Amino acid sequence: MKISKTATAAARRLFGLCQTDGRFDESKLRDVITRLVEAKPRDYTAILAAIQRLTRLELERREVTVESAVEIDESTRQRVVTGLEKQYGGGLILQYKITPALLGGLRIRVGNDVFDGSVQGRLDRLANAF
Repeated sequence: MKISKTATAAARRLFGLCQTDGRFDESKLRDVITRLVEAKPRDYTAILAAIQRLTRLELERREVTVESAVEIDESTRQRVVTGLEKQYGGGLILQYKITPALLGGLRIRVGNDVFDGSVQGRLDRLANAF
């Protein structure tokens, strides 16, 4: 579905209303969608589609996957979480995975950002250098 520029701009404005202190607020999103469906402005289905896309991107940006070769102790987990919250803010959804192929270190994926401090990642970069 092709979404017009005016529908996209309206969706961005409405999505901006769904923020509380710079953070996504699901209850405000529900209110905005309810009012939008009740009012049924011109091209409201395209606006809803654009809001859905913006919401999906925001939720994906909050998903964090921490991969390690072995189980991480609680103090290391807390340091990782503290560092990520400094950089990306609170409200992160964390998932821990054990991936023996990493050999050591951590690989952290936050949305589209990847921080690869694993031994396997270093070996791969070294192999690509030759």
